[in-house]
Amino acid sequence: MSAPLSTATPAMATTPTTSGTALEIRNLVKEYAPGKPVLKGVSLAVPAEGITAIIGPSGTGKSTLIRCINRLVEPTRGEILLHGTELTALRGRELRLARRRIGMVFQEYNLVERLTVMENVLSGRLGYVPLWRAWLRQYPEADIERAFMLLDAVGLPEHATRRADALSGGQRQRVGIARALMQRPEILLADEPTSSLDPRTAVEVLELLTKLTAAEGVPVIINIHNVDLAKRYARRIIGMSGGHVIFDGPPEELETHHLRAIYGGEDWL
Repeated sequence: MSAPLSTATPAMATTPTTSGTALEIRNLVKEYAPGKPVLKGVSLAVPAEGITAIIGPSGTGKSTLIRCINRLVEPTRGEILLHGTELTALRGRELRLARRRIGMVFQEYNLVERLTVMENVLSGRLGYVPLWRAWLRQYPEADIERAFMLLDAVGLPEHATRRADALSGGQRQRVGIARALMQRPEILLADEPTSSLDPRTAVEVLELLTKLTAAEGVPVIINIHNVDLAKRYARRIIGMSGGHVIFDGPPEELETHHLRAIYGGEDWL
C-alpha cells in the first residue's frame, strides 16, 4: 500500500508577475475546419512556478490549448514561447529537442501496459538516450537512481517490477507523474489527470502533483473540470468559454458571476 498523502490545502497566492514567466501564448488560433476556430486568439502568460488551472465547459478548447503547447495539435496561427523559444516555428530535430522540455500527464495515463512500472518511468528519458540503449533497457545509472527516487516519492517503490496493467487507476496516474518528472521538464502539462479517478484518489493525485512539482520547481498547466479542485490547488485560474479566455486571476477572485459567464446558465450552480 502506498504511503498516505496529506490532504492539507496548499496556501493560495496571487498571480506572479510576467517577470517570472515560463510560457507565453500570443494570439493563438486553432481551426480544425477552415473558418471554424476552436481557439480564437488566446493570449496568456504562465508563471514560472505553481499550478495554473484551465476550467471551462467541454468543447471550449481546453485540451486543444494544452496540446498546442507541445505540438500534439498543430496551431493554425499564433505564437507559443517556452522561456523565449518559439515552439510553433520548430520542425524535425529541433521540435523533438523542445518536447524533451515539456512533461505531459494524460487523462488515460498512456502507459505501456505490458512494461513494468520501472520501465514506464524510465521511458521519460527516451529523448535523452540512444534508441538501442533504450531497446536493451541500458539506461545510465543516474537515470535508474532517479527513477527509484521518483517511485518512492509517488508511493510506489514496491511496485517497480509489476506490469503497468496490474495497477489501479490512481497508481497508474502516479506512474504517469513520475514518468513526466523523469524528463526533468521545464513545464508540465496535465490534461484532465483526475477525470478517470474517484474523488478521494483525485485529491491524492493533485496533492502529489502539487508537492512534487513544487519541490522540483516545475510550473504546471492543468486542464480540469472540477472547479472546487481547481480553486483548492491552483495559484491561478484561466476560465475559458467559446474559445476565449473569460477569466484570468487567482482563485479567490473567481466568483459566481464569472462561473455563469464561463459555463452559462444558473441552474447548475
